[in-house]
Amino acid sequence: MWKTFYIKPHEIGVLYHRSDFKKILTPGTYFYLGLHWQVKTYDLNYPEANIENLELLWRNHSEELQRYLLVVRTAFNQAALVRCGQTWVSVAPNQLVAFWRGFIEVESHVFNLNESLELPADFVQQLRGIYLSGIQTFQVSEHEIGLLYVQNNFVRPLEPGEYAFWDVNISVAVKTLSRILPNPEFPLEDVLIQRHPEFVAAYCEIVQLQNHQVAIARYQGKVISILPPCSRKLFWRGVEVEVIDISTETKLSSRLVTELVSGLPETLVLSRNFLHICEVRPQNIGLLYINQEFQTQLQPGKHAWWLFGRSLQTEVFDLRQQTLEVSGQDILSKDKVPLRLNLTAGYRIVDPLTARNGLLDITGYLYKELQFALRAAVGEKALDALLEDKGVIDQSIFEYISQKTSAYGIAVDSVGIKDIILPGEIRTILSKVVEAEKAAQANVVRRREETAATRSMLNTAKVMEDNPIALRLKELEVLERIAEKIEKIQVNGSLDSILTELIQINRN
Repeated sequence: MWKTFYIKPHEIGVLYHRSDFKKILTPGTYFYLGLHWQVKTYDLNYPEANIENLELLWRNHSEELQRYLLVVRTAFNQAALVRCGQTWVSVAPNQLVAFWRGFIEVESHVFNLNESLELPADFVQQLRGIYLSGIQTFQVSEHEIGLLYVQNNFVRPLEPGEYAFWDVNISVAVKTLSRILPNPEFPLEDVLIQRHPEFVAAYCEIVQLQNHQVAIARYQGKVISILPPCSRKLFWRGVEVEVIDISTETKLSSRLVTELVSGLPETLVLSRNFLHICEVRPQNIGLLYINQEFQTQLQPGKHAWWLFGRSLQTEVFDLRQQTLEVSGQDILSKDKVPLRLNLTAGYRIVDPLTARNGLLDITGYLYKELQFALRAAVGEKALDALLEDKGVIDQSIFEYISQKTSAYGIAVDSVGIKDIILPGEIRTILSKVVEAEKAAQANVVRRREETAATRSMLNTAKVMEDNPIALRLKELEVLERIAEKIEKIQVNGSLDSILTELIQINRN
């Protein structure tokens, strides 16, 4: 019995007899006698040949198969790329794969993974945008440097460009660092410094400080980092590093104060945790203590010290005159009258060191002593004496407080009672006393004026009695005053009788 097989133009066939490979059949018609012949066809549009028992067939019929197949075998340390027309296929280690020849152009490239995991640049360009199993691609931009890690171990830096690596059964990663930032966060800096000095020497500036050193890193003239003692740090090349010995240069020079304290706000943020800063304003004085011991006085200006390995403390004192108010003091006078007084004192700190060493709270001490002085001065005086002369109390308080504060470097310039506030009933009584006194004084003045007026009238009458002309002038003066109040006067007869008639009219 004959069996007929037809192989289409885009196909290829594999002829088997009782499961034994016999030959490869190209497109055409074939006739075979017997029942045990069979043909398995493959579409050449799909070049990968998924032939069963390929390993066995290749071992026994390699000469026959290699005319029609491109066979790629990879060892445990190999991988391969196969180009089938415009497509690519990756082959992992320990694999045997086959591709049909002739219909679609195929070619293979085998790579030794022990020598390099990186694919050559021409393959990287051809594989751009194509995802292949077992291959990772990376892009390093022009402003970056890539760090290649294999199995989490640093291998080498990568300059800007495109890269592809085999990652079959192995981890490959690229960490990119910006070259724009002069102080990026290098991964595992200590490992890079110890295990890869060639990379550090080629790309980095390294800073390693001892326990008595600090460093200031600048890039293009701008402070980018301040490093404390015993630190280690990597920067890109081009960063300038100034190392300072803080065992001999505890205080910052005026140049560094201007740069780190008075300069850019971001620079102050960097340095704030490393510096003790004290600003002494004009007409002030500062005291510096290092490890609780006084060192020196600080003149007006900005001062800064490195903090490491020591404790620093500064205090600023205002040398200008200051005012202290002692308000609402309730005190009994000598005659048991309750009073409320307000006191004002003006003082200056003339010796800040003596004041700081002798007093914990300068204002509190002055307030307390002024209270004592005020109570002592008021308690010794009766109310009348207090009201008559407050200056005596001011002087008493001034002498007392001056004696107390002079030993602490404080000068009291003035003391004065601002207000003496009496209870309501006392104010009422005093008001009545004052009112009675003023009324009596008014009566005395009124009697004195009446007596003087009477005496003046008596003298005037005597003058008129002895001088008729003066009497006549007086009459005319009275007539003039009356005329001011009367619109019209009709005179009949002589002027001599006018005043007499007016008097008579007034009587009627």
